[in-house]
Amino acid sequence: MKRIAKIANHLKNNLMWYSLAAIGVGWGLGLLFPAFAARNQKVLNVMITILVFSMIYPMMINLDLSKIPGVLKKPKPIIMTAVHNFIITPLLSLLFVKVFIHNPEIALGIMLVMLIPGSSMSLGYTGLVEGSMEVATVAMAFVFVLVPLLLPFFIGFLGKTYHVQIPMAVLLGGVFTVLIVPLFVGDLTRRGIMKWGRANLYGNLKPLFSLITMVSMLFTVALIFTLKAPALLERWKLVVNLALITLGYLAIMFVLITILNKIVKLDYGEHMAIAFLSANKNNGTAIAIAMLAFTPLVAIPAAILPLFQIVFSIGYVSMAGIIKKYFDYDRQEQDIVTK
Repeated sequence: MKRIAKIANHLKNNLMWYSLAAIGVGWGLGLLFPAFAARNQKVLNVMITILVFSMIYPMMINLDLSKIPGVLKKPKPIIMTAVHNFIITPLLSLLFVKVFIHNPEIALGIMLVMLIPGSSMSLGYTGLVEGSMEVATVAMAFVFVLVPLLLPFFIGFLGKTYHVQIPMAVLLGGVFTVLIVPLFVGDLTRRGIMKWGRANLYGNLKPLFSLITMVSMLFTVALIFTLKAPALLERWKLVVNLALITLGYLAIMFVLITILNKIVKLDYGEHMAIAFLSANKNNGTAIAIAMLAFTPLVAIPAAILPLFQIVFSIGYVSMAGIIKKYFDYDRQEQDIVTK
């Protein structure tokens, strides 16, 4: 297990480069063998479905649903998580889409990925900056419960705006397949591990869960670009636009989250617990729903987002000392006045 943990940490620390490699390999194979990709599209889609489950299921094992009732005892961070993810993010995403995107499928893809918070690395970043892991875990579980309820509403609204027919039955089926089923199966698995091997076994298996999720995501990204390689080459300007939109969104969100959390008087630990959860998106789940309910083109924004998400998150981690001083400033001022 130590070797697995070492490999998982290496992959996590270099996920941006591996994501770039997955995109490059998938895109290259799709351009070199376009007939193969077209001829075997059904087989590749089945492979993606299998990879999707292996990507989402291990992540759900890490969620502790028993902590959700505790949200009522200290609801402010959780309320702010909902505000960041389901009020500010949709409005900001819709603005970007209206101004910069004119392709309905890409617009749906952007909204889809932006509305699914909680990257698999959010808790990892929270731990690195000494944020409240308990708040982060509860907040992640809370938003995952809200996503299946709110996602169809937002996507349906966007479909009407663009006059695109949304296959709501397929969309709801996709949400059920990649969120609801893995959530409950993952919870049952977690309970079984804790009952059979207790916390020690669960702790030993966590690196394996992370490794499976990351490897599955990389293969999924590669297959997506293999399937859409010729189309993306023709639309290289679209890829550049998506990169710029992603950069703009992340820069604005990290600044807004920091300022708003300070205004409502969250402490540093609470802020860091929800900052990464709110700014970072669950690309794997977005890719899964896009592939099950729509087309590979809808999944492209979710495949591109991780590259910049990692850069901004690592940058925010490196600024932890400055952010801590920012959140502790009022307390320090009070201490000075008291003395």
